[in-house]
Amino acid sequence: MPPIAWKPEYSVGNAEVDYEHKELVELVNQTASAILNGKDADEIQKGFGELLSAISSHFALEEQEMLGYGYDQLAVHKADHEELLDELRDIMDGTGENPDKTAERLVASLEAWFTNHFKTHDARLHNQLG
Repeated sequence: MPPIAWKPEYSVGNAEVDYEHKELVELVNQTASAILNGKDADEIQKGFGELLSAISSHFALEEQEMLGYGYDQLAVHKADHEELLDELRDIMDGTGENPDKTAERLVASLEAWFTNHFKTHDARLHNQLG
């Protein structure tokens, strides 16, 4: 499974947010690589922990920003965030079962989510906020 490649269509037009999104993509790729390269369970869990922490922090800041601006799509946007966090936790729970499938699921699920979320929810948010 090839790593997630940053695509121009992921850009939301905000350099700081795009940088954070690129960092999240890189953490997904690092975690998938650790799984595929047979790293020990502690190292893989550390990667998942860093990924979950980074995503959670990014979401919390974004949601605080939306709340501060009175963004009318906050509930829908936040629900999409929760959906990804649930998916990531589910993937983490299955880590020991089949490493190849876990890495494939991690990359495929998050790439699909990033593609949809960055191009819809985040683009709408940053267009409205300016």
